[in-house]
Amino acid sequence: MDKTILKTAIGLIFLALLVAIPRYVESPYALHMMILLFMSVVQGQSWNILGGYAGQHSVGHAAYFGVGAYTTMMLMHTKQIAPWYGVWAGMVLVVIVALAIGSICFRLRGPYFVLASIAVAEILRLSAINLTTLTNGAEGILATELPAFKIGGTIVTDFVTKVPFYYIGLFLVLLTLGITYWIQHSKLGYYFQAIREDQDAAHSLGIHIALYKNIGLVISAVLTSLAGSFYGIYVGFVDPATVLGLDVSVQIMLICIIGGMGTLWGPILGSLVLVPLSEALRSNMITEALVKVGMVNADSKIGIFLKENLSHAHVLLYGILVVLVILFMPDGLMGFLKKMAMRRKQEAV
Repeated sequence: MDKTILKTAIGLIFLALLVAIPRYVESPYALHMMILLFMSVVQGQSWNILGGYAGQHSVGHAAYFGVGAYTTMMLMHTKQIAPWYGVWAGMVLVVIVALAIGSICFRLRGPYFVLASIAVAEILRLSAINLTTLTNGAEGILATELPAFKIGGTIVTDFVTKVPFYYIGLFLVLLTLGITYWIQHSKLGYYFQAIREDQDAAHSLGIHIALYKNIGLVISAVLTSLAGSFYGIYVGFVDPATVLGLDVSVQIMLICIIGGMGTLWGPILGSLVLVPLSEALRSNMITEALVKVGMVNADSKIGIFLKENLSHAHVLLYGILVVLVILFMPDGLMGFLKKMAMRRKQEAV
């Protein structure tokens, strides 16, 4: 059987299993974890277009995530506009923001571009805190309930369970994967990769550097905005710290660094590592596991310290994880798996 046909068949079977999960899994917590995983994949894949393929390592993607989340929630909160309409408004606004940012920041390279991207996200975060009439300041915006989604007079879903959010998240994952696959195999993707490898050489070949950087930024920003809107709708609450904080940008970037930048499946692998780790830290599952296996006494000073502090140590552990990946897997998990596969082929020969 042809390898392409085999891969397509496996992909369709896996997709069918994902579609069928809500029919057989009734646990809200399991569905919640899948939704968080989908959201993480969308975030990572969005950043990957700009950072992985075009080589522009932004540490300010919280700006686009926050613009999408805030626009959708503000329109729903103040104007009673349904979120599926607010999403489009967020996408339009984020294109304007991205072009404004790109026209300024893409004049810089390397660490200067990174610092500029952080500064832009921080400006938006501080603006969200101080523009209280629009954003409700540090208190954030709370949506008590979502309106039912209707087509004509027929209610399609009322968002009472997590199932509609599951399917929305799955759709966004397929959308971002499809766009990334198209970019990877198109002339646009080759331009991105040429810019990533050597901007001066790409320019000498006639590639309009500023134009294609901005195209990459707009695509990346719009998809990140979709993830932000989805987050706001799902969680029902946004505030400057949770959607515009520096840690949001860092986590988005880490998904690709750990999984493998500039690859289609890297953000998925990175999400499979980071989402369970983040949840394990938040719920103190790691401390409980250490207590169960007898490595730590729950009533000891170490046990009490871990229980009180480990749930807030995600940034520290992310940093340790990044150091380990850079030292032992500089190309991420995807690069490591490819090297292992090559070694096995060479040994087989």
